[in-house]
Amino acid sequence: MLKLLQINPVVRRNTSTGKIMREVGEHAIKHGWESYIAYSKGRDGFDPDAYKSILVPVGDKLSVAVHGLETRLFDRHGLSSRIATKRFVKQIIAIDPDVIHIHNIHGYFLNYKILFNYLKDCGKPVIWTVHDCWLYTGHCYHYASVGCDKWRSGCHDCPQKKAFPTSILLDRSKQNFKDKSTAFNSIPKDKLTIVTVSEWMKGEMSHSFLKGCNFKVIHNGIDTEIFKPSVTSSIRERYNLGDKHIILGLASIWSKEKGFDDMLRLAQMTKEDEVIVIVGKLTEEQKKLLPETVVTIARTENQQQLAELYSAATVLINPTWQDNYPTVNLEAISCGTPVITYRTGGSPESIVEDETGFVVEQGDIAGIIACMRFVEQTGKAQYTDACRAFALDNFRKEDRYQQYIELYKELAKTDKNDK
Repeated sequence: MLKLLQINPVVRRNTSTGKIMREVGEHAIKHGWESYIAYSKGRDGFDPDAYKSILVPVGDKLSVAVHGLETRLFDRHGLSSRIATKRFVKQIIAIDPDVIHIHNIHGYFLNYKILFNYLKDCGKPVIWTVHDCWLYTGHCYHYASVGCDKWRSGCHDCPQKKAFPTSILLDRSKQNFKDKSTAFNSIPKDKLTIVTVSEWMKGEMSHSFLKGCNFKVIHNGIDTEIFKPSVTSSIRERYNLGDKHIILGLASIWSKEKGFDDMLRLAQMTKEDEVIVIVGKLTEEQKKLLPETVVTIARTENQQQLAELYSAATVLINPTWQDNYPTVNLEAISCGTPVITYRTGGSPESIVEDETGFVVEQGDIAGIIACMRFVEQTGKAQYTDACRAFALDNFRKEDRYQQYIELYKELAKTDKNDK
């Protein structure tokens, strides 16, 4: 039986990468693999009975705390947790996986120098799914909102030193950039496959210090059986939305980067037959800035209720200023609702212009309103069937997970042939 080992700091169902890793593992098991999942014991909480994969805990709360302290004081994220990582390497050797699949290794739980010192010599195929930009920058997990391109030639004087992973004292971005380049390029090129979740990210990484690696794009998927056109009367009644056009905005945490300022501007320009509904965490200060006509929902009770909200909306507005391949676009389109988004990162990749939504330039509020009013006048029903059909062809998570299984088989077979 072939063995798969996945690595990520979190494994919980309510985290995006944790959910993907868990479901990929379950899909692998269905195809005859033995699945292992390594996660940060010091950060995560879970129900062991809910997981079909064999869990491999790494570190503890103390190692996470020390790692956090080194990060805050000395900008050494990914360079602490030495003992925890050495123990983990011994666990990998004992498991003897046929394929090692990394998701995230930042998250205060692994020392990447120690891990990659093992990976470069172990001879095993390694897949690294890139969920953000941390692995090829000297500090930050995303740089688009500040327009920084130092990562192309060599990071220094980081403009986001105090953004995750926060350093309150030193700026070590120049040395971090060199350390990452040395470590991540140490694996033989025929043993490392980098999977990006968007074509945009693949294009970005082609200009990074990892440009010589093998790249493959596998978009994230969603559960299209949950996110589908749904009855909306109860949602309209629950939030007293009447028969108005619902202009929906959704983010887990609203920030400037996610487009809160843009939603605020939009809220000040709506008509009487329109209502803005904002779903996601807002600060009290943000709530005070919003007009009283805006309906705010901290979080939905479950995914079914969220699907009903998507279905009730005339459009989803996603004014994100930095994103790789936002799931909210997929969920809305799968529910038959067109999306209006900025030309940001991989966000436009889920949009077929004039069929499943519209793409406007960053900050173009007038463009958003024009597209929004066009859908209102044309009628959302003109888009619903096209959105749903496109979602079933492109967004099914089972199809995306199968792409990973095929990649695992290919790499495991190649590895056996090499031996």
